[in-house]
Amino acid sequence: MTVRSAHAARPTAPSPAAPRSSAGAPLPVLGLDVEVPLADGGRAPYAALDYAASTPALRRVWDDVAAYLPLYSSVHRGAGHLSRLSTDLYEQSRRTVAGFLDLPPDHRVVFTRGTTDSLNLLAAALPEGTRVFSFASEHHASLLPWRRPGLRPVCLPVPRSPHEAVALLEEALAAAPAGPSLLCVTGASNVTGELWPVADLAAAARRHGARVVLDAAQLAPHRRVSVRELGVDWVALSGHKLHAPFGAGVLAGRTDWLDAAAPYLAGGGAGRTVEHREDGTLAVEWHRGPARHEAGSPNVVGAHALASACRALTEAGRDALAAREEELLARLRSGLAEAPGVRVLGLFGERHPRVGVLSFTVDGWESARFAEALSDGYGIGVRAGLFCAHPLVRALLGGTAARPAPCGASGSPLPGERSLDAVRVSFGAGTPEEHIERFLSAVRELTRRHR
Repeated sequence: MTVRSAHAARPTAPSPAAPRSSAGAPLPVLGLDVEVPLADGGRAPYAALDYAASTPALRRVWDDVAAYLPLYSSVHRGAGHLSRLSTDLYEQSRRTVAGFLDLPPDHRVVFTRGTTDSLNLLAAALPEGTRVFSFASEHHASLLPWRRPGLRPVCLPVPRSPHEAVALLEEALAAAPAGPSLLCVTGASNVTGELWPVADLAAAARRHGARVVLDAAQLAPHRRVSVRELGVDWVALSGHKLHAPFGAGVLAGRTDWLDAAAPYLAGGGAGRTVEHREDGTLAVEWHRGPARHEAGSPNVVGAHALASACRALTEAGRDALAAREEELLARLRSGLAEAPGVRVLGLFGERHPRVGVLSFTVDGWESARFAEALSDGYGIGVRAGLFCAHPLVRALLGGTAARPAPCGASGSPLPGERSLDAVRVSFGAGTPEEHIERFLSAVRELTRRHR
């Protein structure tokens, strides 16, 4: 079932701040008409170029959620008409996400709070003694959940090419003792935007009997994700990076380990039957499938919003969106190459494919100050820091991660070390070309002013 308003059924014209260009029109998003204060007392339309952290919500998502909210009610256990409607909407959202990810028929979608929640759920469901392999270049959400009792995390070095990544994994898996194994790998780096060789890594894992979970938080907003074609066992993603609001995410994939594990949360909806015994204990039969790990009242609005975003991206055409992004990315890279003192970070070489995420340093500038100058002087929002990927950023900058870095290394420099971080600019399907041009103009002005 799809709940749509009459307004949502009509095409929404792009904001005046989002002119058409040779790259095509951006998808309509909220916030294009928001003005922010500048340091000189003026105001400017906000240019959101921090998509890798959170994307602005699509106007389509807003319309779909607004149409549903008057009909909002409890799910699964209500007999009233609105409860049945909400239940249908929630389960339809599950089916929409399954189609978006091209899941095999026997795989299932579990709704979570986001990618971090999804990977922690999977970590809690892994068999005792599972070896979990990840690269030190991962986001902390893909590094830290496996550091729990009963699991054996193995942190592989930061690779400098896709071939090296596959070779490192093959070597580690070949040397591992018998037992359950899992590889956790990103689809696209949240620091460099570079695409990872997921299909090749998954094939290597299968050769050694290991399973794979794909962190698609950065990949799914920019590229089509097919669980069947990539050969992964699970995929995790976040709605707030997919043009939906905060608070909803997905763990989708195989059910066997999830059904064999204790529920991630114990509470209403997770138990099929609960009986009180004479000895004062409880006999519980847990559900199988998604309900086992979705205890409590689910985030129906979040699931609906996430599914709406999936539909909008699919209907817009993933190939067309990717082609537009490639044009903007080429313009961004050529513009940064012209700015004095700017160094773009990367692992796999300049020609390696990327999504709309770039991190860079600027000679003579602290990253935080440069990001503040973009905001205060031009109304541009970017990110500065280590991007919850401390070992990777340090390796890229020749810092502490040039030697083997422990998973989950702190962002604070040790005594005698330099503080190393970078600026990140990121964009996507809703980014107007004007935002990219304004950003490049600002970078040129700031770098030339401080030469």
